[in-house]
Amino acid sequence: MFASLFSSKSSEKARDITAPEAMAALMVRIAKSDDEYSATEIARIDAVLGLLYQLTADQAADLRQTAEALEAEAPDTVRFTRAIKEEVPYEERFNVVRALWQVVLADGARDAEEDALMRLLASLLGVNDRDSAIARKQA
Repeated sequence: MFASLFSSKSSEKARDITAPEAMAALMVRIAKSDDEYSATEIARIDAVLGLLYQLTADQAADLRQTAEALEAEAPDTVRFTRAIKEEVPYEERFNVVRALWQVVLADGARDAEEDALMRLLASLLGVNDRDSAIARKQA
């Protein structure tokens, strides 16, 4: 399962994605990592996207739906973290990790797949384990 998430293959059709699209796609990917994509997680994604990007409920849902399609067709996770790193200053990436933790914790349970993916995402975003743990506690 993880091999498909982190494949280094890239699609020739891949278009540039914005940081909000990448953020939403990472949220979808982390929510799906435990093979359960619940209504609670979807609602949390929409709420966090609305807060992060000052979106209406409909705009946040539209962004999430776009992200679901991007996530489904993306051969790797690096594409999303790279888009965020290019647009989001290092000092603000802590908030990105905190937002991802909010999605992980939305269903009230953490599992090994989510923890492993969060460790990878934090690392790819340049956020160390200590700061990721602080972000988790704040989430």
